[in-house]
Amino acid sequence: MADEHQFIENGLQRSQIDEFFAKELGRAGYGGMDVAKTPMGTQIVLKAEKPGMVIGKGGENIRKVTTALEDKFNLEDPQIDVQEVDEPDLNARIVADRLANALERGWYFRKAGHTTIDRIMEAGALGAEIVLSGKVTGARSRVEKFNRGYIKHNGEPAEEVVDHGQGVAVMKLGTIGVDVKIIPPGAELPDDFAVHEDMDPEELVPDAVEANEVEGVEELLEGEPEAAEAVDEGAEAAADEAAETEADLDEDVVEEVIEEETADVADEDVEVPDESPIEEDLDELEADVEAEAEELVAEMDEEADAESEDADEGGDA
Repeated sequence: MADEHQFIENGLQRSQIDEFFAKELGRAGYGGMDVAKTPMGTQIVLKAEKPGMVIGKGGENIRKVTTALEDKFNLEDPQIDVQEVDEPDLNARIVADRLANALERGWYFRKAGHTTIDRIMEAGALGAEIVLSGKVTGARSRVEKFNRGYIKHNGEPAEEVVDHGQGVAVMKLGTIGVDVKIIPPGAELPDDFAVHEDMDPEELVPDAVEANEVEGVEELLEGEPEAAEAVDEGAEAAADEAAETEADLDEDVVEEVIEEETADVADEDVEVPDESPIEEDLDELEADVEAEAEELVAEMDEEADAESEDADEGGDA
């Protein structure tokens, strides 16, 4: 069998064994399992709220479970170890089953959800979330959420740190899915940090940093006044010299630009017209005006001569 097929086969077998335990050991408070294959056989660690009910009187129940595992799942020499859950309110699988049983007994979903999540937080959990999905109150299905504290939904912390459990409540209107997520107390999250107030910084500084230790700000500020004044005077003198140099450079650059522009203008051949078109037009207008004036004067002289002749003729008559 290929590795991929073997991987799928192992996951399917694990899920089937988990469902079998949940069905057979539900009344004992089944809280999950761990399966590990060893050279001696298959080692199974069961977590239960009531280990006595799992083992049974004289080990009767545990022998039945072992025989069923050999027959149904072809496990070679299964060895079952039952462990008691220290705090059932921090086990997501047990909490989900309890909440599902409460809903089946007739508890109102909102009261059951708030009561359950309050018990989880009182047990010391860093955060918890309960999701009820289904026909919780009527014919239409919906989703109700109850949140407390801090919970992770994505990334590696959601898979490694968060304890996830599911349960099913069978109601008259239909089934209600119960999903519980719990972050147990003392869980280490990637964004956690701690401040040590009593620690000596010299103990935490690496040797490489100590070898290249830089003087503190106060040590740099402290020094001989004369040396400081000399440094300030030298800085001011350097700044003045730089300013003067920039001014000289600016003047030289301006003079060079002006000289270059003057030389360019001198080199170009500029044609200057003898007379502009406007002056020629003015000369023509003046000549026309003078000619008209002479014609008017001549006409007036002729008219005057004609009138004088008429007057002379009238006197002779």
